[in-house]
Amino acid sequence: MKVLVVGGGGREHAIVWKIARSPKVDKIYCAPGNGGMEELAECVNIGAMEFEKLAAFAKEQEIDLTVIGMDDPLCGGIVDVFEREGLRVFGPRKNAAILEGSNAFSKDLMKKYGIPTAAYEVFTDPKKAEDYLENARFPIVLKADGLALGKGVLICRDLEEAKAGVKTLMLDKQFGSAGDEIVIEEFMTGREVSVLSFVDGKTIRIMTSAQDHKRAKDGDRGLNTGGMGTFSPSPFYTPEVDAYCREHIYQKTVDAMRAEGREFKGIIFFGLMLTADGPKVLEYNARFGDPETQVVLPRMKNDIVDLFEACIDGTLDRTELEFEDNAAVCVVLASDGYPEKYEKGLPISGLESFRGKADYFVFHAGTRKDGGRILTNGGRVLGVTAVGKDLKEARKKAYEAAEWVKFDNKYMRSDIGKAIDEA
Repeated sequence: MKVLVVGGGGREHAIVWKIARSPKVDKIYCAPGNGGMEELAECVNIGAMEFEKLAAFAKEQEIDLTVIGMDDPLCGGIVDVFEREGLRVFGPRKNAAILEGSNAFSKDLMKKYGIPTAAYEVFTDPKKAEDYLENARFPIVLKADGLALGKGVLICRDLEEAKAGVKTLMLDKQFGSAGDEIVIEEFMTGREVSVLSFVDGKTIRIMTSAQDHKRAKDGDRGLNTGGMGTFSPSPFYTPEVDAYCREHIYQKTVDAMRAEGREFKGIIFFGLMLTADGPKVLEYNARFGDPETQVVLPRMKNDIVDLFEACIDGTLDRTELEFEDNAAVCVVLASDGYPEKYEKGLPISGLESFRGKADYFVFHAGTRKDGGRILTNGGRVLGVTAVGKDLKEARKKAYEAAEWVKFDNKYMRSDIGKAIDEA
């Protein structure tokens, strides 16, 4: 079969890598793709938001399955466009992708259906938001309602910082229209855990756990990023936590979406906080996480194409997910200055070191090909992933492999997975 993957980051590279392992697949296309995907897929110069062009390409090439990797096209309704054209596509429709597309919607959904989350209020008026903050407990969290590349969340330590945050989101429009409406919620403390799942509208199948590092600098300091590294499984996601989440969060979310007439087919990403009062939902995403995908998929035994098709066909109840009894760690190699200003177009060397090594992977995030060279083309450049018998071995191997790669302005955190030592 022929498969098209829409997107061009590290997550999509990991998805392409996993699809390429399916015996069912003869040909993979990626739109727009990146410099590293070309070893596995034919990259097509069509943007992820060019829905009509993508659908036309899928028809011309007789694509059997299209997989949408990114949040923007999902929230923009790409699945609806493909379905109208009679094309087979994996991902939630627009009315279901709102689970990620609107923080206000997801918080209201959790409140209505009794899914544990932080206390919150929603504001469209900056003055009312500031008035509310006068009597709030600090620290407090401000979230842009819409999509903001994982960066529209501000943790404010005091009233002055919080009022500045309202200005940044709602008046200065740092994240554009995503800040037209904001959610102000209580600051929760505890361990963060990411849990991905496959959903077919009714049935949910939970993948292995992971833990992301969002801040740019060591010690969880610096600005929020799209993710500087991750590890899987999380030693803090115990069988007791899993049992609680299955009863109070996972299936309840799927059932709530169906009850609202927003049947969800695709990936639900649960961002959890393990608080003293039990696990609570920090956020939902309507697609694979990035860089969580880069550690979860190398550990998954199943043929991912079978899972995509089961979600589309509503037959997920016949499938069980299986994962290797091992661990994986991903260290993101970024351009120094990310997530603000950074240079592009710098040559990358050392990528050949990964060839033929079964436990080592390099997933391209922000790269492009220029003749025979691979150049940097983004803030997050590469995700170096290693698999080991346990988390400590995987971490050691990931950092060893990170040194194989060279480019000017290379930057990485040195403490990805350090929490493993505290488990």
